[in-house]
Parts: sequence; C-alpha cells; structure tokens
Amino acid sequence: MSVNIQLEWTPNPSTLKYVVDRKLLAGGALNFTSRDDAQVKSPLAHKLMDVRGVTAVMIGSNFVTVTKGDEGEWDELNDAVMSALDTHLTANEPVVDEAAVAAARQAAAGSAAAGGSVEARIQDILDSEIRPAVAMDGGDITLDRFEEGIVYLHMKGSCAGCPSSTATLKMGIEGRLREAIPEVLEVVSV
Repeated sequence: MSVNIQLEWTPNPSTLKYVVDRKLLAGGALNFTSRDDAQVKSPLAHKLMDVRGVTAVMIGSNFVTVTKGDEGEWDELNDAVMSALDTHLTANEPVVDEAAVAAARQAAAGSAAAGGSVEARIQDILDSEIRPAVAMDGGDITLDRFEEGIVYLHMKGSCAGCPSSTATLKMGIEGRLREAIPEVLEVVSV
C-alpha cells in the first residue's frame, strides 16, 4: 500500500517536515542526532540519516522532521528523503525498535520522577500546552531538569537551531511557566 507524503515548510530554514497518512508513533516524539543512536532505535531514522546532508531526524506521531547540514541542498536532499520514506513505509517496515524506545523512555521517566513536584508541574504544562503547539511546526521540546529556579529544555526537530526559537523560548514558554509556577525564574535551552 503506497504512502501519501506531504511536505511542509517549518520556521527553521534548515528543517523540513514530512507529514504521512499513517501513525508512526503512539505519542510523543523521538529525536536522532547521530547515526549510531538511529541504528539502535529506529530503522527509518537510520535510513534517513544515511542520506547525504541529513544531520538530524525527528519522528512524531504522523510526521518526520529532517534537518540538513551545511553540505546539504534541499533540491537533492528532498528527493532522497521522499524516496527513503516512501520505500520504507510502503514496504511496511518498522519505524522504531519498540524495545529500545521503551527502555529509553523508562530511563527518562525515572529521572523526571526523581525531580519532584515542580518538575511534574513543568512537565504537565509542556505535555498539555507547549509540545502539541511546537509539533505543528515539526519540533519538540523536552524537559532536561529544573535547578535553582531555572528550567533547562532540549529543543528538537525544527526547534533546534531555529532563528525564532529564542523568542519562543523566552516570550512564550518562559512567560507561561513563570505565570503558572512561581518557582520558575528563567528558562534556558541546553
């Protein structure tokens, strides 16, 4: 069965979003910035990271965000990415290695739970309000930690390196978290 792939531009000129007509992940997003990590956790991301010029791949529920480096040109890269996506998904090959992904998520959940109630409130706002909004632009934002009033976030997908991500981080996310959680003094990207 063939797959329908729609290309969407993102606010980040180094990133394109490919929306597909099937579910890739049950929820959340997975970000890959190394071929080794992709090889272990995602056959699809590994294929995409093999495309010359691709430096990062993020897989969402029904989309894939691809980031190019300096050596990549979108005209050539886009054709190779579309072909890899079409071939992989049409053959109904696995998108991720479920066991490897489950182990990584369990480790992340354990470290977040160790953070305490402020981190839980931050995580709740990220999951319910912020992450769905940035996913529309092909990005993701995850909590690294909360220490001494500072929220440390990972910017992923189209959010990583996006020219407007600083404004989003400071005016949008920081403002929302400070409004809801008095303990939050600042938000920074790691």
